[in-house]
Amino acid sequence: MSALEAILRRDRYAVLGALLLLTALAWAYLFWLAQHMAMPTAAPPMPGMDMSMDMGPQMGIAMTPAFHPWSSTELFFSFVMWWVMMTAMMLPTAAPMVLLYARVGRQAEHQPFAASAWFAGGYLLAWMIFSLLAALLQAGLIRAALLTPMLASTSHVMGGAVLIAAGAYQWSSWKYRCLAGCRAPLAFIQQHGGFKWRPLPALGLGLRHGLYCIGCCWALMLLLFVGGVMNIAWIAGLAVLVLLEKVFTDGRHVSRLIGLMLIAGGLVLAGDAAMV
Repeated sequence: MSALEAILRRDRYAVLGALLLLTALAWAYLFWLAQHMAMPTAAPPMPGMDMSMDMGPQMGIAMTPAFHPWSSTELFFSFVMWWVMMTAMMLPTAAPMVLLYARVGRQAEHQPFAASAWFAGGYLLAWMIFSLLAALLQAGLIRAALLTPMLASTSHVMGGAVLIAAGAYQWSSWKYRCLAGCRAPLAFIQQHGGFKWRPLPALGLGLRHGLYCIGCCWALMLLLFVGGVMNIAWIAGLAVLVLLEKVFTDGRHVSRLIGLMLIAGGLVLAGDAAMV
């Protein structure tokens, strides 16, 4: 092995190590936050919720959430929670693209391309925008009393509607177009101007890739409001579904199967609501 090959291999290991570390830190934060929220007597309520005491007929005391308009600080912390969550869920699926960028970039003959960190940063920037929108949506749902303190849906009607809509989107042409862009790293880069020499164009390329991934996965991410934004099992399950769509030979068939399951679950949930 030549000295250049050894350097390139170490460089790829460094990029992979950074991706793994960032993902592990994001998941560790989510586990900590979910555990913290599961202890209402020891932890503060979620943003937008105050815990009030209700005196029952037998003088029993129950803690129930009272909702209030969000402050800018509460909105910020909710936004951070969402961005960390999206990093934990989506960064592993972007690893092949980032590693390809690092590998090819360092093998450029005349001068290296912009560092892969710029590309990865653009990808996370796209999910930062999504996280802000998700935090605003969360604020609206809390104000309408449609979320529990663990940020799961309180309405079977809403939950069923979200499941059915997400399932239908799995069959849409827009879903497949975005999924195709996420599944073929080299083809995506070539179709959007190739590898970039300077940092800002590399950031823009990563941002565009992130927007394609949002176009592919936004409906699945909304399912967090059904099963619980802080339900770790639900978060991990959705992350696995997203990964399966991207790594299986025919991701379209996986997407359609997921869509059918979501539609069936939504119909069951809506049926339960109708029977109440």
